[in-house]
Amino acid sequence: MDDCIFCKIIKGEIPSEKLYEDELMIIIKDIAPKAKIHFLAIPKKHFKYFSDMTEQDAVMLGRCIKKVGTLAPSLGLEGGFRFVVNQGDDAIQTVPHLHMHLLGGQKLAETDFNK
Repeated sequence: MDDCIFCKIIKGEIPSEKLYEDELMIIIKDIAPKAKIHFLAIPKKHFKYFSDMTEQDAVMLGRCIKKVGTLAPSLGLEGGFRFVVNQGDDAIQTVPHLHMHLLGGQKLAETDFNK
């Protein structure tokens, strides 16, 4: 998408510190962290909702999630992390490109991600 901020970050049109990148996704720091560690895992393929995905997209997203689990210790998340996906206006999805929030580096209470 031409006007999607995450697509522009993926293409290198907007600078961002990429902590990880492969053919399927990037991981960057969130610019408004809600925890000591707050990263975004962003699939390179643009879609807004789970319902927009094809079966192949679902397999790709599964591979991204598996990779997040593998990378967690090297990202400072060895003590555990919260995995959050906001879908739609009621969930406060602010960027219309499906992405996963990884929060950790501290003990998280039930409502820490709602601050």
